[in-house]
Amino acid sequence: MNDSPAVEREFTVASELGLHARPAGQFVQAAGRFSSEITVSADGEWVSARSVLSLLSLAASQGTRLKIRACGTDAAEAIDALGRLLESPSDYVSGRGSQGPG
Repeated sequence: MNDSPAVEREFTVASELGLHARPAGQFVQAAGRFSSEITVSADGEWVSARSVLSLLSLAASQGTRLKIRACGTDAAEAIDALGRLLESPSDYVSGRGSQGPG
């Protein structure tokens, strides 16, 4: 059913390293668990939440405000889950702290 309303919320990137390759990959994996169409925006540029390269093109560093928009039957659930990832200071790696290389 395409009559599902769009849900949109804004979140702050909490990771010290920003939205780099690893968390972008985890974000894409999480987005893939939902049937809703999901897009992400920084400064008005909307990209697919299912593309690592598109997410990296946003160049979202720590403190960047990103909007997530989802449309579909599980839109609210998708927004909540993806927002939690963005606002996690632990570089999105569950069960581990983020120490970075060497």
